[in-house]
Amino acid sequence: MNPEALTVVLDGQWGQLRRQVRAQLSENAYDEPRDLSTEDYRAWVTDQLHKLAKTGQPRLGFAREYGGGGDIGGSVVSFELLGLGDLSLMVKSGVQWGLFGGAVQLLGTKPHHERYLPRIMDLELPGCFAMTETGHGSDVQHLRTTATYDPETRQFVIDTPDPSARKDYIGNAARDGRMAVVFAQLITGGEGRGVHAFLVPIRNEVGEPMPGVEIGDCGRKAGLNGVDNGRLTFRSVRVPRDALLNRYGDVAEDGTYSSPIESDGRRFFTMLGTLIRGRISVAGAATSATERALALAVRYGEQRRQFNRPGDDNEVVVLDYRAHQRKLLPAIAKTYALHFAQEELVRKLHEIQGADEEVDERSQRELESRAAGIKAVATWNATKSIQTAREACGGAGYLAANVLAVLKADTDVFTTFEGDNTVLLQLVAKGLLTNYRDHFADLSPLEMARFVAEQVVDTVIERTAARKVIERLVDAAPGRDDEGVLSDRGWQVSLFEDREKHVLEGVARRLRRAAEGDPFQAFNDAQDHVLNAARVHVDRVVLEAFVAAIERCEDDEARALLNQLCDLYVLSNIEEDRAWFLEHGRITASRAKSVIAAVNDLCAKLRPQARLLVDAFAIPEPFLRAEMLD
Repeated sequence: MNPEALTVVLDGQWGQLRRQVRAQLSENAYDEPRDLSTEDYRAWVTDQLHKLAKTGQPRLGFAREYGGGGDIGGSVVSFELLGLGDLSLMVKSGVQWGLFGGAVQLLGTKPHHERYLPRIMDLELPGCFAMTETGHGSDVQHLRTTATYDPETRQFVIDTPDPSARKDYIGNAARDGRMAVVFAQLITGGEGRGVHAFLVPIRNEVGEPMPGVEIGDCGRKAGLNGVDNGRLTFRSVRVPRDALLNRYGDVAEDGTYSSPIESDGRRFFTMLGTLIRGRISVAGAATSATERALALAVRYGEQRRQFNRPGDDNEVVVLDYRAHQRKLLPAIAKTYALHFAQEELVRKLHEIQGADEEVDERSQRELESRAAGIKAVATWNATKSIQTAREACGGAGYLAANVLAVLKADTDVFTTFEGDNTVLLQLVAKGLLTNYRDHFADLSPLEMARFVAEQVVDTVIERTAARKVIERLVDAAPGRDDEGVLSDRGWQVSLFEDREKHVLEGVARRLRRAAEGDPFQAFNDAQDHVLNAARVHVDRVVLEAFVAAIERCEDDEARALLNQLCDLYVLSNIEEDRAWFLEHGRITASRAKSVIAAVNDLCAKLRPQARLLVDAFAIPEPFLRAEMLD
C-alpha cells in the first residue's frame, strides 16, 4: 500500500499548503546544530528566522490589507510543521509572528496594524510577548506590573513594583527583541481597570536597552537553547498613550477609561481568548515532533536485531517482539488520533476568527476549552511518546546524533508554556460544568463551586465532529455483553460518552456539597475528579475526530487500516483506564482481560504496517537523518 493514501487524510483541509511547506523544508534542509555555544546557537536560529521570513509563510495569518495571506488556519498549519525540525526555530518564530505579531493584530486597532504589522511580518521589528512574571505565570489576571496613565504628559508609566513582578522567561528578550507587548495592570484616575497590553520599546536601533528598561538573560535551559529567553524590569518607563493596544479598552487624553465590554473580568478573558492561536499552534508542533520521534524509532526497530529464535542463527528484529510493538504502536495510534483532533481544532479556529460577523460567545468559549484540552493532551503525549521512542532505541536513542534526546529536551517545557496543562484541564472542566455560560470565564474556583452548587448541570453530550455518522454508529451499537463488541465503533463511542457523563455528574454532585460548607475547600478537595472529567472529555473529542477522519477517507485500503488504528487507540485507552471501567461496572473482569488480548492482537496485525504508518506522516527525509540509521 502507498502511504500517500494515508497522507491525504492526515493532511486534511490544508493539504496543498502542507505539501508546499514540506517541500520548502526539504529544499532548505539544514543540519541542526550540535555542540554550539549558546550565543552561536542563538545566532544560527536568528539567521534561519530571517530565511523563514523570506518564504512568506509567516504572513499567512495576517490580514491581506497589510500584506498578509488572510489564512488563519494555514498560518497555524505552517507553524506546526516547523515542529518537524529544529524546535528552537519553531518557538522563536512563534514568539515573533504568533505571540508578538498576533497580539498587535488581535488586541490592537487599525493605527497599530498600519504602523507595525508590515515591519513585524518582514522581521524588521523583532519583538517579545511579555506576559509571564516571576511570581505569576498561570494567574495572568493578577499580574503586578503597572501601567499608570499620566494625563499631563499623555503617557503611560510602566513599572515593575517588586522582584516578583519582573517579566520572566520572555522569548526574544535576551538578545534580539526591540519591542515588547507588555501585559500590565492599567491604572487611570487612581482606579485599576485590569490587565491590558502595551507596546513598549526595549532596545534602540543599535541594540542598547532603552532608558529605564533592565534586560537580563535566563541563560542555559534544559532545551530550546536557540531561543534567547530573557528577563525584563521596567523603572518608570514612559510610553505614549497610543502604545495601549486598545481594541478592548481605551484611555482618552484626560484619562477617562472606556471599553465595549463593561465587566473587567469578562473583558480580560475576552482579550485572552483572542490569543489562543499560540496555544493551538503549540499542540500541533508537539504532535509534529512526536511524529518525527516515532518515525525514527520505527525505522530503527526494523533494522536493530537482538537475540535468536531457537534453532535459528538469525537474530530477531526488535520490532517483531510484542513488547516493542506495545511500546510504539499504541503511541502511533494516539498520535494519529491527536493529529486528526488538531485538524478539527484548526478548522474551528479558522471558522471563528475568520468570520465576517461577530461569533456568539458560547462558540468562542467552546473553542477556548477545546484548545486548552487538546494542548494539554497533545503535549503530554509528546513527553510520553518521545520518551518511549528514546527507550525503544536503547543507548542509541540517548545520543544527540540520533535526535531523540534533543527532541525530548526541547519538548519538555511544552507541558507548561502557553498554559500549564493542569490549569488548562481545569479550564476545560469549568466550561463543561457551567455549560459554557457567557460569564463562565469570570468565575474563580470558589465562584464556580458556588455556581455549580446552585445549578442543575446539564450533562447532555454535545458531539464535536461527524455528528450524523456518530449518531448512526451509536444507534446501531450492540449490547455491551455481545460478542465482537470491542471492535464495534458505536459501542466504543457510547462507552467514552458514558464515562464522560458519569464523571462529570460525579464532579457536579461533589461541588454541590459546597453549599453546605467552604466552597473553595470543596473545589480543592475535588481537583482530582475535576481533572479526570476534563481528561475523559478530551478523550471523547479526540475519538470523534478520528471517526470523522475515517469517514472522509476515500481509499478502501487506507480506511481499513485507519479503522484498525482507531480500534487500537480506543482499546489502549480502555486498557489504561480499566480500573475505572471495572469499578463502575462498565466492563466485566473477563471483558477487561479481553481488552488486553485485543490490544496484543491489534499490535500483531499492525506490525507489518508500522513503517507505512510513520511514512504517511511525510516527514522530509533530511529530518530523519540519524547515525543509528546509517
